[in-house]
Amino acid sequence: MLLMPNSNKMFFLFILFFSTLVSVSSNSWLGCWIGLEINLLSFIPLINSPNNLLNSEASLKYFLTQSIASINFLFSILLSLFLMKNLFNNFFSIIINSSLLMKMGSVPFHFWFPNIMEGLSWFNCFILMTWQKITPMILLSYYFNLNFLYFVMVFNVLIGAIGSFNQSSLRKLMSFSSINNLGWMISSMIISENLWMIYFIFYSIFTFIMCFMFYIINIFFINQLFFFNMNFLIKISIMINFLSLGGLPPFMGFFPKWLVINYLLNNNFFIISFIFVMSSLILLFVYIRIIYSSLLFFSFKLKWFKIFIKNNFLIYIYFFNFISLLGMIISTLFF
Repeated sequence: MLLMPNSNKMFFLFILFFSTLVSVSSNSWLGCWIGLEINLLSFIPLINSPNNLLNSEASLKYFLTQSIASINFLFSILLSLFLMKNLFNNFFSIIINSSLLMKMGSVPFHFWFPNIMEGLSWFNCFILMTWQKITPMILLSYYFNLNFLYFVMVFNVLIGAIGSFNQSSLRKLMSFSSINNLGWMISSMIISENLWMIYFIFYSIFTFIMCFMFYIINIFFINQLFFFNMNFLIKISIMINFLSLGGLPPFMGFFPKWLVINYLLNNNFFIISFIFVMSSLILLFVYIRIIYSSLLFFSFKLKWFKIFIKNNFLIYIYFFNFISLLGMIISTLFF
């Protein structure tokens, strides 16, 4: 399937998962830092491939940005150990938060994220958008500066939505969608870790389905969706998952966003929730424009040239899409 048969890659993949557990279960900041470093060094061989220059460039960029974030993180930990905590508490929390935000590719340190995504395979894109965010998010929940994070999450949703405009590359589109969802995830993390878990699981499922779909039909740019003689069901499921990622109410993707909005409104964060909802609308506009074009444009349908994609995994994805369509009923039961 998506995994490479190469045993070295499997080894690095195992270390990647293991390093996250090291960071999360560590009881000292230094242990967390070591976990982050192992994570970085195991992801680079996964990205790198000698016969693709884009991959090599992406791995180098990734290494540089992550190592800068790691140095900042270590520096702020050591400083907070040596200096008096209570005097510089605000300052240290902002530095530690900044280095963790840089690790996960959040605004205002997001500039590396779309560029690196552009040079990755779909499988690596999926890891970068989901698994690589777990450690920094959980470390962020240990020690955060609330006012700083309010500012960060609002800008995350705005830049994630505005950056999606005029993107021809699906990988860049997905990376801006990831930045937008990061704003929601940070707010859910501030609310409670359980809510963050729910949001993250839903987000990971939708991201996995999108990456898997694009991997199966081998598509990297939006215009490939227009002139493609593919199965109509695949187009429909891409549409459903795009709308789920945007958070349109009848679909399952709206459920975690609903929980976040509900909490924000109950605690009188009216302006923040308004910005969140409006940014989702902008994202939905971008997605609907793509879907509309790919479904309704005149595409080259050649009678003798039909693409049949046989993959048993697609049945599960169609089933999940059906559940996603019934999302509102199911989420009402949850609620």
